[in-house]
Amino acid sequence: MRVLLTGAAGFIGARIAALLADAGHDVVAADAMLPAAHGEGAELPAGMHRADVRDAAAVAELLAGVDVVCHQAAVVGAGVDAADSPSYASHNDYGTAVLLAEMFAAGCRRLVLASSMVVYGQGGYVCPQHGAVDPTPRTRADLDGGVFDHRCPVCGAQVRWDLVAEDAPLRPRSLYAASKVAQEHYALAWSESTGGSVVALRYHNVYGPGMPRDTPYSGVAAIFRSALEAGSPPRVFEDGGQMRDFVHVDDIAAANVAAIEADSDGFDTFNVCSGQPVSILDVATALCDARGDFTPVVTGEYRSGDVRHIVADPAKAERLLGFRAAVDPADGLRAFAGAPLRA
Repeated sequence: MRVLLTGAAGFIGARIAALLADAGHDVVAADAMLPAAHGEGAELPAGMHRADVRDAAAVAELLAGVDVVCHQAAVVGAGVDAADSPSYASHNDYGTAVLLAEMFAAGCRRLVLASSMVVYGQGGYVCPQHGAVDPTPRTRADLDGGVFDHRCPVCGAQVRWDLVAEDAPLRPRSLYAASKVAQEHYALAWSESTGGSVVALRYHNVYGPGMPRDTPYSGVAAIFRSALEAGSPPRVFEDGGQMRDFVHVDDIAAANVAAIEADSDGFDTFNVCSGQPVSILDVATALCDARGDFTPVVTGEYRSGDVRHIVADPAKAERLLGFRAAVDPADGLRAFAGAPLRA
């Protein structure tokens, strides 16, 4: 198949491009080479098109003969403050709208969309007495007192985390999350109106070689790695018990290839995760142990609005896409401790 891959020079996009080529697909690789993602003056990789998905004419040219679009281009991260909102809306939402319009004009009716776990907001929670509940926000009194878990909105008991399935409500809690929900909604409306196929892949915590170094938009794994390289121990917020699912970038690439090769109709969403939840403290400890130079510092500090737990149910992706993560987080994090990062 001929595949248009946007964001092809990025951390994830580059892995997808390589795996698609290995699988025999004809890849049309494009990237806007935004300085925030690649640094000032970064050179365009050989064989790649410099193109911004907000540029309709450029997108139209790239779509010639394309069977499926794999849309990875996005401004990522939780955002620093409200001043970031126009950037998210422009690159992620408007860019996706332009891409969908040009796909319609070109007669291309298949899209694989990079989405994110952040669309869920907080994760799933279960009360021992009342079952599945939607807990109220954590109080400052609890946080100041070192009580970090949510409480049941009915009885006030502390609740435990549960796996999040794709039918969970979408409740974005950051600017980036709002932009990813909007991307999904544009894609859903496009699918309904054109009869096109959309597979939205909700990535969980991605890590691996080539991950960007410590920036306000980095994932926590890269932030911990950057601290170690700078000669400082990783600083872990709260009590370190926050549960996440860390999925290797090679598995993310494999999930995209599976989605591209799947015979899918309509609009559908899939968690892309390892299926092996791990605590933030365990991640920091694994990196420290692999390098042998530091021990994590559990600070007890917290940030207002942080999500306590969010872990995913991987069953649907395995059942319908045939995708199952191959990299065990214990092995992947050990290797990541010494892997090169992107400047």
